Amino acid sequence: MDLLKSNVNKIFFRFLFAALGSALITSVYSLVDCIMVGRYEGPDGTAALAVVMPVWNMIFAFANLFALGGSVLMSNLRGGGRHEKGNMMFTCSFICVCAVTVLMTAAFAVFDGQLLKLFGAGENGRVLALARDYAFWLKFAVPLFTVGQFLAVFIRNDNDPLLATAAVLGGGCFNIVGDYLFVFVADMGAGGAGLATAIGQLIAVCVLLTHFLSKKNTLRFVRPEGFLRALSSMCRSGSPTFVIDMAVALTSTLFNNRIMHYAGPSALAVFGVIINIAMIVQSLSSGIGQAIQPIVSVNYGAGESARVRKFFVRGLAAVAAMTALVVLACMLLPRQFILLFMTDPGDALSFGPAYMRTYFMAFVFMVFNIFATYYLQAVMRPWLSVFVSLMRSLVLSGGLIMLLPPLVGASSVWWVMPVAEAATALLAAVILALAATGRLREPRSAASSDSTGEDRDVYS
Repeated sequence: MDLLKSNVNKIFFRFLFAALGSALITSVYSLVDCIMVGRYEGPDGTAALAVVMPVWNMIFAFANLFALGGSVLMSNLRGGGRHEKGNMMFTCSFICVCAVTVLMTAAFAVFDGQLLKLFGAGENGRVLALARDYAFWLKFAVPLFTVGQFLAVFIRNDNDPLLATAAVLGGGCFNIVGDYLFVFVADMGAGGAGLATAIGQLIAVCVLLTHFLSKKNTLRFVRPEGFLRALSSMCRSGSPTFVIDMAVALTSTLFNNRIMHYAGPSALAVFGVIINIAMIVQSLSSGIGQAIQPIVSVNYGAGESARVRKFFVRGLAAVAAMTALVVLACMLLPRQFILLFMTDPGDALSFGPAYMRTYFMAFVFMVFNIFATYYLQAVMRPWLSVFVSLMRSLVLSGGLIMLLPPLVGASSVWWVMPVAEAATALLAAVILALAATGRLREPRSAASSDSTGEDRDVYS
């Protein structure tokens, strides 16, 4: 299919359906974990998984810093015909991932209790105990998640995306079945869900490793040269995603602590339901963004501004349709969501639906904001994309969660994201309009590596 000449609608829908399915995979597995633990342990189990959420954000933030940063540079080097230099970048990236994995594994093994208290468990003994039960097996599985993410990214760049998808599907399917077997049949509770997740990731890594036995494989470990320069380039290339992932971890921690402090574990359980639904919405939104990003990038690079506008309009139409469906479902079914995620919800069922409807108003703006970040990346405005992401994921939401509860009261916690997303949507709309007219450009420092070719020529 020629992205520059084929029918716009045909291209758009082909990319859209593929991207939506892929984006949903990981979030569905996390969703099943939360449902199984909540139905076995009750509201405290759902609250415990909300406490563990920042752990996942941090693991993938550090893994992606070197996986995404290194794979982009490797692809650039290979694009210039320098495959050996590309393999040096692959080797340097692997060394960095292994080093950060050792540090994270040691920190989590020694300070798991302190970290989970910091992430929102506080001094609630029941929630902390369940969070530690779930996280026990993850302490041993941290290398599987960091190395697995590293392999998945590089294998996609080595022209084997189907294997990466098969690995996620294989591990995830076991996770779903294993959740039921370990949590309920083996009567392991929250610890069983953690064990199922760890084994599922082991299966995924084993599937990924078969790439190195296939004829498609062109990845090789070689003697690294210029390691410090490669490290610097990887950090520059991967820092936008790293900053966003760490911002999400920080914001989740702030929300968990504020909710636990002002409203208690039942309210944190309701928030656990909310963030799992929000993860699904965010995955769908990312799917729309991932669908338009490659086709817009190709057409933008070719100067096909008319086709770029057509894809942008179709992306906005998909955003509007999905927003209408998601918001309608969330507003109509908050009680049913609570009952799905936990048995015997207690008082959570009395106040939860009202709090959830308030928070769900954020989805009206969230889908557009995520779409805007992908579109800005596609038209070569990466740091404007990061700016929009940080405004919604840290600056506005983090500032409001710190300020509103002490000033207005506990109920204001649920208004933080609707206000932050609405303000970000207004800002994103202005940025898109100014960027389209050429009146808003990337900062000089953001474009310097591309203009000088430093990142692409790190080994020269």
